[in-house]
Amino acid sequence: MISRDTAVKAREAVQLKPLVLIVDDQVSNVKLLAAILGDDYRIRVATTGLDALQLVENAPQPDLILLDIMMPDMDGYEVCRRLKGNPATQNIPVIFVTALSSESDEEIGLDLGAIDYITKPLSAPIVRARVRNHALLKRKADLLESLAHIDSLTNIANRRRLDHALQLEWRRCQRAGASLALLMIDIDSFKAYNDHYGHGLGDVCLTKVAATLAAGLQRPADIAARFGGEEFAILLPEADIAAAALMGERLRENIAALRIPHAPAQQHEHITISVGCAALLPGELLKPQDLLDAADKNLYAAKSAGRNRVCAG
Repeated sequence: MISRDTAVKAREAVQLKPLVLIVDDQVSNVKLLAAILGDDYRIRVATTGLDALQLVENAPQPDLILLDIMMPDMDGYEVCRRLKGNPATQNIPVIFVTALSSESDEEIGLDLGAIDYITKPLSAPIVRARVRNHALLKRKADLLESLAHIDSLTNIANRRRLDHALQLEWRRCQRAGASLALLMIDIDSFKAYNDHYGHGLGDVCLTKVAATLAAGLQRPADIAARFGGEEFAILLPEADIAAAALMGERLRENIAALRIPHAPAQQHEHITISVGCAALLPGELLKPQDLLDAADKNLYAAKSAGRNRVCAG
């Protein structure tokens, strides 16, 4: 009998395998590629170009796409063109797997942004070797990309990561007709804390606040980011203003519960935060900066009203 721990470890091992999307309208080709790669990769399948694009739009995104060229309705060239034209999918490596073997066909595919070109009939060792090499390169690229999006002090998302996520979630919520919420957060009178305790303890305080904010999020899509200095931001996809205000109050209480002593003679005995909340329904007449501006305006209102409070306006 398999123990629960063994089963959990087995599931985790499977989840760590790279995810490969096979796109081919011929079932025999799909089965062959799945048989070649199935032991080392998680496999997803699409039999049309439109199905492939829809799969890639939804999480989890594949680490690699094996794409046939000759398909009805939408050929592989057009699928690749759309993938590379979309900021959300342009970094997914595409390998054309096709019976088209002329140099001109290969040139078109590589010019569209494909990373490799494999011709049929397929050689299992060649397919495995090329997919393995590109999967390793993708993993290294993902690691470098993730490091570039992490704040080095607090280990939460940085401003670059927030800006990128805001653009992506804005477009996604616009397609879904859903609201997008943002919280702007400021540590109250942090300059006084730094001046009294020094920048070393100031960094410790920032790290504790960041970790508490990140731990207070409830959904995988929610993002806590360091906006700059002692200012943070929380991005809440598919959340309205009521949900944003509720989250803001919860985070304010969590920071107060840390009971980090503030500098003497401050308005509040312990470190507190002010929170400005905003939520918008993305549309053609609005842009992501409008959401940032609205949240920042409410943050200013919270600070002007006495700090240590949430303003949802």
